[in-house]
Amino acid sequence: MKKWAFVSDFDGTISKKDFYHLVLEKYFAEGHDLYKQWKSGEIKDIEFLRQVFTSINQEESQIIDDIHSLEIDGHVPSFIRKVQAQGGDFYILSAGTDYYIHHVLQRHEITDVKVYSNEGYYKEKNVHMNIDPEHPHHSERYGIDKSKVITDLKNEYETIYFAGDSEPDSHPAKVADVTFAMKALQAILKEHHTSFIEVNDFTDIDRYLTNSGVLC
Repeated sequence: MKKWAFVSDFDGTISKKDFYHLVLEKYFAEGHDLYKQWKSGEIKDIEFLRQVFTSINQEESQIIDDIHSLEIDGHVPSFIRKVQAQGGDFYILSAGTDYYIHHVLQRHEITDVKVYSNEGYYKEKNVHMNIDPEHPHHSERYGIDKSKVITDLKNEYETIYFAGDSEPDSHPAKVADVTFAMKALQAILKEHHTSFIEVNDFTDIDRYLTNSGVLC
């Protein structure tokens, strides 16, 4: 069994803005009513994202330019390298789609990171998701069940560190050994009585792991 791994959410945790927010702002203003339906629980997360991602109607070069415009936490690339240098593995776990995540990783020259997410692909001016109901990590609500991924990883590693920022991250937070919570996730985990470490960004996470002797 390997010693440890760090697993991070992508949208709003590594990236400063969720990709769906960018699409709503640039291409799908009428999607704000859909957003309200989603937040009120009328439609599932995956249904919301499917409709948003298929409302872009742009050439792939434009979509990739938009993806590249997503700002990420500036400390993430060096943090990932530090984790890997200390013998840890780094994973990204996202209920969005791997389509834009891989473009961001390439943009920032981040390598040797496995992405667990809903499979995405470009077709007919939009981003589509290939959701397999038979996949062992399938979730009817999110497309991917983050807690199932963490549970599987715990069979490979002694310790799993996890970072997230929003409601979908509350489920894997219950399974991970140590959870770093940002933004809305902090209040959600308090409400659920799930233990976590309050952080603002990856600089805070780096400081905590360095002080704990995990990183040096």
